[in-house]
Amino acid sequence: MVTTGHMNTGPLTIAEPAWRPSSRAKVLWAINAALLWAPIVIAAAVIAVVGWWPTWVHVVVLSVAVAAAIAHIVIAPLWRCRVHRWEISDTAVYTRTGWLTQERRIAPISRIQTVDTERGPLDQMLSLATVTVTTASSAGAVQITALDQEVADRVVMQLTAIAERNRGDAT
Repeated sequence: MVTTGHMNTGPLTIAEPAWRPSSRAKVLWAINAALLWAPIVIAAAVIAVVGWWPTWVHVVVLSVAVAAAIAHIVIAPLWRCRVHRWEISDTAVYTRTGWLTQERRIAPISRIQTVDTERGPLDQMLSLATVTVTTASSAGAVQITALDQEVADRVVMQLTAIAERNRGDAT
């Protein structure tokens, strides 16, 4: 006779990752958004001055562009800081990212293939870094963005040490 164990049918919960990005992440994300929106707002302003459409069309287009830019530059970084989280355990790397669309990723340590650090010009200016954990997942690498440089260095060392202790096939 085969018996099966009792399966808990209650709600399954996964703890949220504990750590936030650097406090300077908001500045990084705001600058990136401003760099994206600057040419769009400038183009809308130039078209409003030189344009051939009725004035009200130019005012509407420019107003919408400015409102969208302000939302992306001011509100999105604040929201992203509330959402973005990361954590490393002895068994996995956990991340939660996004602002409009949110994504939660869990990468088992045994699947880690490489751990990289990236610092673009703005990251360098703000002493930030992104840690990329490449796994054998078809979903792609897991990124922990906007970390203080010192924290990123510790994360890389920690992940390398944990992966060394937990040698898997990384496939």
